[in-house]
Amino acid sequence: MIWILLALLVFIFQIGTILILEFRRPSKTVAWLLILFIFPIVGFIMYYFLAQEYRHRKTVRKRNVVAEEMRLQALRRCKMVHRPAELGTGEFSHQERLFRLLSGMSTSPITGCNQTEVLTNGEATYASILEAIEGANHHVHVEYYTIRNDRIGNKLKDALIRKAKQGVEVRVIYDGVGSYELHGSYVRELREAGIHTQCFLAPRLALFDKRINYRDHRKIVVVDGRIGFVGGINIGDEYLGGNPKLGFWRDTHVRIEGDAVYFLQDVFLKDWWFTAKERLSDPAYLPEHNCAGNEQVQIISSGPDSLADAILECVFAAVSVAKRRIWITTPYFIPDASILMALRTAALSGVDVRLIIPYVADSNLVLRASLSYVEDLLAVGVRIYRYRKGFVHAKVLIIDDMLASVGTANMDMRSFFSNFELNALLFSQKAIKRLEGDFLDDLSVCEELSLSVFERRPRKAKAGEVLARMLSPLL
Repeated sequence: MIWILLALLVFIFQIGTILILEFRRPSKTVAWLLILFIFPIVGFIMYYFLAQEYRHRKTVRKRNVVAEEMRLQALRRCKMVHRPAELGTGEFSHQERLFRLLSGMSTSPITGCNQTEVLTNGEATYASILEAIEGANHHVHVEYYTIRNDRIGNKLKDALIRKAKQGVEVRVIYDGVGSYELHGSYVRELREAGIHTQCFLAPRLALFDKRINYRDHRKIVVVDGRIGFVGGINIGDEYLGGNPKLGFWRDTHVRIEGDAVYFLQDVFLKDWWFTAKERLSDPAYLPEHNCAGNEQVQIISSGPDSLADAILECVFAAVSVAKRRIWITTPYFIPDASILMALRTAALSGVDVRLIIPYVADSNLVLRASLSYVEDLLAVGVRIYRYRKGFVHAKVLIIDDMLASVGTANMDMRSFFSNFELNALLFSQKAIKRLEGDFLDDLSVCEELSLSVFERRPRKAKAGEVLARMLSPLL
């Protein structure tokens, strides 16, 4: 009898701990309680190692202080946009509130001297990145969630080694989980050529330091502090259609030249300090440059080290003010309650809300969780499409003709709360129209979901979606 009582007390203690520590996020609480009920002891051990709050750590606070000094240097060198009217679109001139939020919520301002190029799919992206690297004179900074030791991975490696031998500074950050298959020989070749490499939170160390759940999902390339790249494409042959299960890989990246590159660099330098504990302060990392163009760009970074959830707040604010359209492409659709309500409200208000998600997925559990939101959204008029040509991995948001977002963050809670992410907000009509054209092209190879048909899916599928949705805050 006493053993039953002790087991009950331990179980109550575990439940109480989760309720107290996770009270700010009820959906996350439910997910952990479900795991605890299924695996009473193992579930709590998982919680202990995976769910510790990140942002209050002393090292994180120091990281933010270092980042502020870098940011101030970047601010002195860029041309900032101070009023909505300067954005050059009539729609934004009436969005003073959104403009104030964007100007004040991020460590990066809206910058005015930029030239951008939207890069559709892996082939165009890799060609542009390799070309920029070949032209490097001072430094190349590379940061990826996934780097693979395959054909395109070796092309990148050879290009970086070639530049390092020419005297160019080369630094590479790769995520410990996303690049867990990366061979030690690959990294060793880079280091032997004089390239500085760092692994972001190596799995074994991160597990015991209770940080394994926080991943560097960013994809950054900065060349000479003048040219930058950000988007959804990692380094791997699957982005060129090399995965037989997923087939054609649909993705979006963006090349930036101009002021916004300062803030891509700022993010990289901050992440380098975090991984290498080396502060890079050479003014050559933030060089003076001529105004590359008149496009406006803002770099939005977020992560568990930030006090605010910048990307989530940006998406919510933009969706909330949309008047005509909200077009979203995302491989993983697991929105938090605020985004879900904003999309429902917009659709009920007559806004054209469209969502493209995969038909073929790289994670069936995540796909089931995404499908659990479909019926409710279809019922209020959201139009939902499943991409049939291959696997869609692009992370794109288009709001009216006012702004578009391209970056690394999926429309899911992991990207909003747990991962280190990076998006570029584009305000020029040129960029928005290009993304609009890509979206319409994608619709031509999509299957639109019908509410009446979707409601008749098998009970087994519905049950799987319910379970996946309960676990979705942790996916």
